[in-house]
Amino acid sequence: MLFLLTNRTRPGLTASQYGELAALAKQFYASIPADVSLRGEWAATDQSHNYTLLEAPDIEAVRRLQAPFEGFTETVIVPVTAISGWTAS
Repeated sequence: MLFLLTNRTRPGLTASQYGELAALAKQFYASIPADVSLRGEWAATDQSHNYTLLEAPDIEAVRRLQAPFEGFTETVIVPVTAISGWTAS
């Protein structure tokens, strides 16, 4: 299944907390589970949010991946499907 994650860093984090968040991110990218595939990542130009499109077996797998970040980010997880066939009329 495909999931779109919208992440926003919680306001008011200390420098130490940003360091913890960075360490968590490095750990995540070094050990992405075999059944999860990152399809793309984007950041808002003002750096207020980032967006991740990933493929995972189910929403529980995504929630487990996101759990370590809960104290540092606000995240919305939306199951998505590709669309095609739209044309201008």
